[in-house]
Amino acid sequence: MSRTRTTPGRRVESDVVDIGEHEFESGEILPDLKVAYEAYGEFDGQNAVLVCHGLTGSQHVAGHGTESGVSGQARAWWGDIVGPGKALDTNDYYVICVNVPGSCYGTSGPASEGPDGEPWGTDFPPVTVHDWTRAQRRLLDHLGVGRLHAVVGGSVGGMNALDWAVQFPDDVERLAVVASAARLDSQCLGIDAVARRAITSDPNWNGGDYYGEERPSPDAGLGLARQLGHLMYLSKDSMERKFGRRSAGRGERGDAFPSDPAASFFPYREVESYLDYQAEKFAERFDANAYLYLTRAMDDFDLSEGYESDAAALAAFEGEALLVSFTGDWHFTTEQSESLAGAFRRGDVPVAHHVVESDHGHDAFLVEPEKVGPPLADFVDEGVAGRAVTDTAPDGGEPDEDEDFAPVHSSLFSR
Repeated sequence: MSRTRTTPGRRVESDVVDIGEHEFESGEILPDLKVAYEAYGEFDGQNAVLVCHGLTGSQHVAGHGTESGVSGQARAWWGDIVGPGKALDTNDYYVICVNVPGSCYGTSGPASEGPDGEPWGTDFPPVTVHDWTRAQRRLLDHLGVGRLHAVVGGSVGGMNALDWAVQFPDDVERLAVVASAARLDSQCLGIDAVARRAITSDPNWNGGDYYGEERPSPDAGLGLARQLGHLMYLSKDSMERKFGRRSAGRGERGDAFPSDPAASFFPYREVESYLDYQAEKFAERFDANAYLYLTRAMDDFDLSEGYESDAAALAAFEGEALLVSFTGDWHFTTEQSESLAGAFRRGDVPVAHHVVESDHGHDAFLVEPEKVGPPLADFVDEGVAGRAVTDTAPDGGEPDEDEDFAPVHSSLFSR
């Protein structure tokens, strides 16, 4: 059901659209792919900004729960960045966020209804980032949106944004890739593999067929997968500051997971309590099969697939690009963003690699809006020449390839 709410300074659309037959990259065809989206502000024909969400995010990027029909997502995941007077100012821009295929917030995925009236489960076609991008393009066509003023994405949403520069290079004027990379490294691939095995090893997973009120869900497996994710999203410094070795109380162990008899002798630490809480809350809002599908899509993405290099993949893109990385992020590192910046530079694309000093880890792009907002706002408004935008190669060249990469802020140089 379509919902449109208008309040002073804010107009919100929320809808699920049947975009018709969709052929997935796997070759499988869905006759009626449904795509959920939210849009904020007024479209004037030239001011559309697409925001690509992270792995377990939804289309509910801004606002409050009363404006969204997205179950379990009452709190917007980037509400400090998107909205009236914020970095992506919905007084100026028409901001759209689309839930990707394979997810569980309204767009077709394993938990949605299949041809037999039952949830698809693991019979749902495999999905890739390319499928996400193509579904977004078709949804935008439905909305009457052609060329985008900007595409912005964080984490795997940044991979989604990069894919726009490959599949639809003429449709994007400005590209902002935040805390992301051209591909996952082997360590992250390994962690994702263990997370999926935690789900599929849960007896309640039942081969992906666990839907229905009388069937228990694989909450334990999904919870463990989420705990691995949280460990990947935080840095050593941020975890030490948050938890240290502090005890949550001897004998006060949570009941989310079974423990051995000797456990009661040892402290239940704050870090364990935090992870158990996150596991419990996540299992209440997300679908285990969707987690399998989306992590595989992320793992599969490789910007240079089918091309000789990342630069070759981006060769057709003629807009401007901003890469934002965080020094404490070991999931998507500053070095990976610098490599991407080099690929854009080799194609003579105006690009800036803005490095943020942070010890928050990968979560920094969500929890430090005061550092992310200014460069993002200025880039969307003015491109790489934006006042708050800095670059690791301020003279327009490249860092010396014979030296280790070290972030250098352009504010150290005269303009």
